[in-house]
Amino acid sequence: MTENDISKKLLFNKWDMSEVQITDPGLVRYINLTSMIVPHSCGKFTRQEFNKANMLIVERLINRLMQTEMNTGNKQLAIRIVKDAFEIINKKTKKNPVQVLVEAVSNSGPREETVRLKYGGINVPKSVDTAPIRRVNTALYFISEAVKKAAHKSKKSVSACLADELIAASKGDVKTYSVNKKEERERIAKSAR
Repeated sequence: MTENDISKKLLFNKWDMSEVQITDPGLVRYINLTSMIVPHSCGKFTRQEFNKANMLIVERLINRLMQTEMNTGNKQLAIRIVKDAFEIINKKTKKNPVQVLVEAVSNSGPREETVRLKYGGINVPKSVDTAPIRRVNTALYFISEAVKKAAHKSKKSVSACLADELIAASKGDVKTYSVNKKEERERIAKSAR
């Protein structure tokens, strides 16, 4: 091994994070791509709300998958699901799976949402722009919900469902759950302008 091989840390010892490009300029600060061999920070970034932006985006996906009733607290299982899904993504698309994840997050995070304002006892919906960190959080939520719904009572494995959802969401396919939910939220916000 040379010095360059030792200094270069690869995610799961396979995927190079330095070649991943974030095309959405609003999300550059909130999608972290620092190299870790295994995405496990041991709760280092849980002290403050905005500190989770410093967490690796793959670990945030793993943590989001862990918050379902089947995987609660099983981080090793969630890591294995994501690792297997990345293998499937690489076989199907011949692209870096982290790049596919970043594109999926960018395409499934809503840019506009509604809030309720109360005027004299009447609730009025008002359209507002979504903060970038909330876009990332919502996109990861939509992706994990899609995986949960697709894998429930299905013969497909969870990792195959995750791979299919990420590939389709990275292409911006409206038929996927996550992009469809994003479009629905933006449509509601557009009507509340």
